[in-house]
Amino acid sequence: MSFTTLGLDPSLLATLTALGYTTPTPVQLQAIPAAIAGGDLLVSSQTGSGKTAAFLLPALQRLYKPSPLSGMGPRVLVLTPTRELALQVQKSCHGYGNGQRMRTASVVGGMPYGLQLKLLSRPVDIVIATPGRLKDHMDRRTVNLGRVELLVLDEADRMLDMGFQEEIDAIVAKIPKERQTLLFSATLEGIVGHLAQRVTRNPARITIARVAETRPDITQHALVADNHAHKVRMLDTLLREEEVDQTLVFTATKRAAEDLSGELLGKGFDVGALHGDMRQRERSQMLQRLRDGKMKVLVATDVAARGIDVPGINLVVNYDAPRQAEDYVHRIGRTGRAGRAGVAVTFLGAQDRNLVRQIERFTGNKVSMMVIPGLEPKGRGASASRVLPAAAGAGRGHEPSRRRGY
Repeated sequence: MSFTTLGLDPSLLATLTALGYTTPTPVQLQAIPAAIAGGDLLVSSQTGSGKTAAFLLPALQRLYKPSPLSGMGPRVLVLTPTRELALQVQKSCHGYGNGQRMRTASVVGGMPYGLQLKLLSRPVDIVIATPGRLKDHMDRRTVNLGRVELLVLDEADRMLDMGFQEEIDAIVAKIPKERQTLLFSATLEGIVGHLAQRVTRNPARITIARVAETRPDITQHALVADNHAHKVRMLDTLLREEEVDQTLVFTATKRAAEDLSGELLGKGFDVGALHGDMRQRERSQMLQRLRDGKMKVLVATDVAARGIDVPGINLVVNYDAPRQAEDYVHRIGRTGRAGRAGVAVTFLGAQDRNLVRQIERFTGNKVSMMVIPGLEPKGRGASASRVLPAAAGAGRGHEPSRRRGY
C-alpha cells in the first residue's frame, strides 16, 4: 500500500514524497481514510506508530475547503498533554503542509502570553494547545473556539493522568457539537473510555497491535530509604561512581526538583532542574546543556519522562518513587538508549512497599532489592552485590569501580 491509495490531495502527496514518505504505517493506513470520510474516531496506538501524521494529514486536507463559518478562530484544534509534544506537532504540521497557505498557533504554558495573544488575535487555521493554557485563554476571552470543525485529542490517556479532565470538558463545551473528533490514546479503556463517550458520536474504533519492541539493556534496582537525608547520601554516592556519565533524577514535585538540585549544586555537581513552572526557553536551554555534555545531573519532574533522548544518560534515579508502574517505564526509558546499557535505581519509602511487585508484573522484568554498604537502611544488613554493575559503563572502556566494594 502507498499514500496514493488513502484519498489525500495531490499536493499533500507531493510533499510526502519530497519528505521521503513512501509506505504508510498501520495506523496511518486505517485512520487517514476514515478521518477524511468525516466520522469520529477512537484510535489506540503506541508512541512511535506514526499517529501524528494520521491526524495531521486529514486536518490539512480539510483546510483546502473553505470554512462555512466566518471569523478568526481556528478550524482545527489539537490538544496535547505537554508543551514539548505541542511544539513537535506544530513542527510536523508545517512539514506536512509545506507550500500550503495556513496559519498555526501553539498555545502552551511557559511561553509569553503576549505572543500568544498576538497570534490568537489574527486569523488562524490550526491551534495546538495544552489544556491548561488554552483554558486560561478561554477564561480571559482571548480565544474563539466557535469555528472548530475538527478536534484532536492526542495522548488522551496522558492528559487525563495529568489531571486535565475538567479543562478538557470545559474546552469541549465551547466547541460546536457539529464537529469531527479524533481521539488517540495508548488505551481506550477506563477513564479514557468515559471521556470518549462524552466527546464523540458513533465513533469508529481502530486498534493497532503493539509492535514487539527490543528491550533496552537496563539493570533495575530498588533501595529502601529511611528519610530525605538518607536519600541524599545514597544519591551522592551513586553520582560519584566512575561508571556514571550523566544522570536523570526524578522528583514528585517542582519544589523538590529545585531544592534537590540546589543541594547537589552545593556538593559540587554540575546540575540543573527541569519542571513545569519554567519558561520554554529556560527548559530548552537546560536540555541543550544536557545534550552538549555540559551538565552531569538533571533533576526533573515527570514532565521530562517523555521526549528526552540523550544517549549519555546511563543512570536514572527515581528519587521519589513514581505513582504507578506505567510512569516508571517512561522514566527509566530515558536510559539504555542508542544501544547503550543503563541503570535505573528507585528509592522506596514505607508507603512504596508494593510498588516493586507492581512494576515487575507490569514490565515482566526483575527489580533487585539492594543496599549500599555503609548506607544500609535501619535494621538491614549490607548486600555484597554492586548497585552499579559494570554494564553501566559498557561500550566506553571503563573498568568496574571497586573503591566502594559494590
